[in-house]
Amino acid sequence: MLSASANYRTLLRTSGAAAFFLPSVVGRLGIAMTGIGIVWLVHARTGSYAAAGLVTGGFAIADAVAGPQIGRLADRFGQARVLPGALGAHAGAVALLLAGAVPDLVAGVLVGATLPQLSALSAARWSALLSGERAAALPTAFALEALANGVSYLAGPALVSVLGAAGRPGAGVLLAAGLVVGGGLALAVQRRTMPPLTGHAERRHAGRALLRSAFLRQVALGLALGVFFGAMQVSVSAYAVERGTPDAAALLYFSFNCTNLVGGWAYGAWRPGDSPQRRQAPAAACLTLASLPLTFLDAPLAIGATLALTGLVVPVLLILASLLVEALVPRAVLTQAFTWGNSASAAGTAGAAAVAGRVVDAGGAQGGFGVAVGAAVVMTVLALGGRRDSSPDVSESSVLAETTAPNPPATRRDSSTETSQS
Repeated sequence: MLSASANYRTLLRTSGAAAFFLPSVVGRLGIAMTGIGIVWLVHARTGSYAAAGLVTGGFAIADAVAGPQIGRLADRFGQARVLPGALGAHAGAVALLLAGAVPDLVAGVLVGATLPQLSALSAARWSALLSGERAAALPTAFALEALANGVSYLAGPALVSVLGAAGRPGAGVLLAAGLVVGGGLALAVQRRTMPPLTGHAERRHAGRALLRSAFLRQVALGLALGVFFGAMQVSVSAYAVERGTPDAAALLYFSFNCTNLVGGWAYGAWRPGDSPQRRQAPAAACLTLASLPLTFLDAPLAIGATLALTGLVVPVLLILASLLVEALVPRAVLTQAFTWGNSASAAGTAGAAAVAGRVVDAGGAQGGFGVAVGAAVVMTVLALGGRRDSSPDVSESSVLAETTAPNPPATRRDSSTETSQS
């Protein structure tokens, strides 16, 4: 772990890195708080969990649909021009929700539609910053991104829940919005590390990469990973309730989230030599095998240990997906590409919660865990198909080192993608 700490410290000491990464962490903490904050607020206002779920669902769908469009605008006009407008609109939408000036569902949709995916904007900056000779540090950078997301979704919902339980649900939503807007504006002023803009013709040509099977496979894998998350959330809660110990759900979630952080941290310090395509399928297969015992185990300690094991693998899949998207998609549309992956995962999580809930009602928590296992199997099949997207002889280091080529970034990426498709 000492070497891992040294790697992360070295990465953040790269000129301009901490200045954009830390504000993005602040902002994504607010993003992690927003959904659950809406649940607390709407339930306190209406007394109905059904109404709260409907508004939160509208928020999640709007976020998933609008996120890539905000990313597209950022690729076209630059983060410094797009973020202030999006953040201003987001603040206005939150104000409407808090004031009750419009129906809650309408306000929830507006809040989601104006929420910029700061993690995608940060990932795009890492790709631009770590070019050329520094490209070999990208796995560590994306591991740092996974760590930041993990910490945000571990601490954010807990903080909002504390405020909600204390009878101040509006304060949770307001705090979330303040973190999003403050972190986003601090990110926007960091112009030096913004990805360079490209011309219209180059963007139009680069946009074709978003329709290629190699990229769409990564989006589908993100969707399946979201299904895995959503099914796990419902099933863990159902398991704890079935045993008459609902408080145990928090401990089970904690075991998963803690090893999730450990897995991402450790992977960031590891520099494997083979290609991301080669590692993605074994990682997905490991997740399948690790989660399979959940469909028949019953003892709490065994369930907790199994959840901890799956938590080690999940960040590896997230990091590998980021590396593959970074390598497959031209820089001119890279922010949009990252947001598509995030949106697919969010959509999968929202949809899986409903599906797994029905399965749990019919067959108990083990049936819900079966939905998660099915999602892991789909990820394995998709990753196996992805092994044909590029030559098995291409290593991660050599893929990343392509940034040293004399061609312009977008041309280099597009050419490499075309080669991988042939």
